[in-house]
Amino acid sequence: MVFHGFQKMTMLDFPGYVACTVFTPGCNFRCPFCHNSLLVTKVNDNEVYSEDEILAYLKKRKGVIDGICISGGEPLMHDDIFDFVKKVKETGMLVKIDTNGSFPDKLKKLIDSGNIDYVAMDIKNCPEKYAVTTGIHDFDITPIRKSVELLLEGRVAYEFRTTVVKEFHTPQDMVHIGEFISGADKYFLQHFIESESNIQQGLTPLDREEMENLRISVSGFVKNAELRGI
Repeated sequence: MVFHGFQKMTMLDFPGYVACTVFTPGCNFRCPFCHNSLLVTKVNDNEVYSEDEILAYLKKRKGVIDGICISGGEPLMHDDIFDFVKKVKETGMLVKIDTNGSFPDKLKKLIDSGNIDYVAMDIKNCPEKYAVTTGIHDFDITPIRKSVELLLEGRVAYEFRTTVVKEFHTPQDMVHIGEFISGADKYFLQHFIESESNIQQGLTPLDREEMENLRISVSGFVKNAELRGI
């Protein structure tokens, strides 16, 4: 497996643990507010890390870091993810997967294998606005529903999260998201950061008060709703 980004230590990406983060290239979504355009629309071949390099690092840093976060792009686009996480678990490390939820069968296979410890699934918007928010015309929401239902079973620790952008998320949209993931353990409303690496320029973040009002609006649907990055 090949990675196109490697952060050797983070205390943010894997809640409760010190970890490293690797980034897989490519994504099947084109979310306008995505901040990883170099992994999605313009894959940077200058920064490439092999599976062997990552595994060697994990073995060397055992006792210093607790695990690895596999992010992207969309990690579940890659069929060799199953062999990689198995090798990571054999080093004694914990494994977190970031996913957009569009590959429920692969997600289920990973959960069934027992080789992942935490899943962070992006909820891009309420079901009615998934097409416009993902940049995919006539997007089929069915795989997303399946992944939500799978995680709600509680067989692996998980969180749902939404990057909130003024142009895409209204207060009513957020209520509908709350209904969509009702009963979830953790839901994070993430602050959008405008940068040159966003796929679409000119989008607007919400301020703290606006974000807090949205958090309150969804808090009745989930066990724990929090703000992140603000």
